[in-house]
Amino acid sequence: MPAPKPPRRDPEELEREVQRLRQLVDQAQRHIQRLEQDKQNLKQTIERLQKELEAARRSAKPSAATFSRGQPKAHPQTPGRKSGAGYGQHHHRPHPAQVDERIQVHLPDPCPHCGGPVELQRVASQYQEEIVRRTVTREFHVAIGKCRCCQRRVQGRHPLQTSDALGAAAVQMGPEALALTAHLNKKMGLSLGHTAEVLEVGFGLRRSRGALYMALARLADKAAPTYPALVQATRQSLVNRVDESGWRVGGLPWYLWVFVSDEVTVYAILPGRGFQQAASVLGANYSGWLLHDGWIAYYRFKLAFHQTCLEHLIRGCREMAAVASPAAAQFPLAVKGLLQQALDTRDRYQQGHITAHGLRTATGHLEARMDRLLDRSYVTEANQRLANHLRHEQPYLFTFLHCPGLDATNHLAEQAIRPAVVARKVWGGNRTVNGARTQQIILSVYRTADRRGQDIFPLIVGLLRSPRPQTLDIIPVSPPRTLDS
Repeated sequence: MPAPKPPRRDPEELEREVQRLRQLVDQAQRHIQRLEQDKQNLKQTIERLQKELEAARRSAKPSAATFSRGQPKAHPQTPGRKSGAGYGQHHHRPHPAQVDERIQVHLPDPCPHCGGPVELQRVASQYQEEIVRRTVTREFHVAIGKCRCCQRRVQGRHPLQTSDALGAAAVQMGPEALALTAHLNKKMGLSLGHTAEVLEVGFGLRRSRGALYMALARLADKAAPTYPALVQATRQSLVNRVDESGWRVGGLPWYLWVFVSDEVTVYAILPGRGFQQAASVLGANYSGWLLHDGWIAYYRFKLAFHQTCLEHLIRGCREMAAVASPAAAQFPLAVKGLLQQALDTRDRYQQGHITAHGLRTATGHLEARMDRLLDRSYVTEANQRLANHLRHEQPYLFTFLHCPGLDATNHLAEQAIRPAVVARKVWGGNRTVNGARTQQIILSVYRTADRRGQDIFPLIVGLLRSPRPQTLDIIPVSPPRTLDS
C-alpha cells in the first residue's frame, strides 16, 4: 500500500517559516560573533595579567631592584645639561667667608722636570672644607653647698651644662651630639644602631643604642611643652592636609598621623585610624579646610570644609584602566581625563589665561560632565565601586576651583609622612609607647622648623642647656592666613 502524501502546506506559511529560521540563524551567528569577541578580550586580559603577575613575582624576589623603573629605553638621552650656547651660566662654589687655618705651600727647590732653579711669579689660593673628627670632652667641677638659712642643698650650674645629674649619670652626651643624633634617627630615619655607628666612625663618640634611646627620651621631655603648642596652632590653621599610615608600637598595629598646615607639621602615633584619633589633634569642632584622600573618618568633621585629593583618584583610575577590558576602561579613563582637565583649568587661571568668570564657567561645565558620568549605570563591579565612591566624593571634587588658592591634593601630607614610612621599613616602628611619644614630639619639632625655614640645631642646643623645659621658638605668632593672603 503506497505511503500517504503529506498534506500540502500553504506557500505563505512556508515563507514565514523560512524567514523565522533565517532570523534564528542570524541571531545565532551574532551570538557566536559576540562570544568570539569576548573570547579574544578574555585572552588578551589573561595574557596581560600573566605578564603583570610575572613582573610582580620578579619584583618580590630579594635580588630584584627595589625601585625598578622597568625596561630601559633603547636610546635614552644623555644625562646632564648639554654643552653649547644653551648650557646657561656656569657656577662654582663661592670662596668661604671664614678661614680657620692658613697653610703656606712653597715651591719645590729644584724644578721637578729638569732640576733647574725655580722663580716665584704669583701666589694663588685654594680652599678645602674639611670635617675634623674630634670629640670634645668637658669636665665640670660642680660646686655643692648648703644654704645657711634654710639648710637646703645648693648646686652650681654652668651655661654649657645640660643636666644637674651627678654620680651614675655624670657622663652625658653634649647638646650638639644629641641634636645630631635626633636628626639622624628621627628625621633621616637611621636606626639607633646605624646612628651609633655614624657617631663612632665620624666623631669617635661611642654610645650604645640604649644610651641613645634614653638621651632622645630626655630631649623629648625637654621639648614636651612645644608639642601641645604645635597642636594648638594646627587647630587654629585655616587649611590642614591630613594623611595616615600604618605603624608599629611594641609589635602591635598602631597608626602614624600627620597634619600639615602652612606653617606647622604635627605627627601623632595613635592606636587607631578613626575620627576619635584625628579629633584628638584637630579637635572635634575643627571648622577649617581639610585636604585628604577621602577616608570616611575625615567626613565626621561636620563643621569642616573638604577637598578630596585628585591625585589619589587619578592614580586609581589609571590602575583600573590598566587591568580592565577596553570597554570597561572607558569609564575610569573618562574620569581621569575630567580630573586632569580640572587641574589644567586651575593652572590656566593661576597663569592669568582665563578670568575669574571664565573659571566659574569652566567649573560649571566640569561639574555637569561629572554629573552625566555618574548618572549612568555600569556593569563591571570595579566600575560600580568607582562610581559609588565618586558619588560620595562628588561635592568635594572641585572645591579648589570654587576657592582659588586651595590645593587640589594632599601631597604635602604625603611628603611629610613618606620619610617616616621609610624609617618604619628600616627599623619597624617603636618598641614602647614612650618611644612612640619621643618619636612624635621630635618629628613634629624638626619638621616644623624645616617648614618655617629655621635652623633647628641652635634651638635644640639652647633647649638642652636650659635648666627647665621650655617652648621652642617655632610656633607661629601671626594670625592664621586666609586663602587670599
